[in-house]
Amino acid sequence: MDKKVQQYIDMQKYPQKEICLELRQLILDTFSGIEEEMKWDVPAYGNGKYYIVALKDHVNLGFSLKGLTKADYDLFDGGGKTMKHIKISSIKDIDRKRIAGLLKLVDKRQKLQC
Repeated sequence: MDKKVQQYIDMQKYPQKEICLELRQLILDTFSGIEEEMKWDVPAYGNGKYYIVALKDHVNLGFSLKGLTKADYDLFDGGGKTMKHIKISSIKDIDRKRIAGLLKLVDKRQKLQC
């Protein structure tokens, strides 16, 4: 686990800190050996394939759009051209099965692009 990522998470307030910790663990559980780093001043995973950002009243879990279909875009929030996200306001909002599915979908689509 990256020390700078841990420092980022440690500086967050409740409930963002707990949400970040849970999302981080979910990513690490879904992809053993995934690269964790600070990128764009936030925790990023898989060379920027995913990110976690703590905001004022929620946390966004971001996903790269590379390789996704137009239909896949509807699974996410935001209007980004290269990244979209899902918004999580409380620990209860974390649907581990759904999020793991989204993580795997992005990973699969990007592998097909290679």
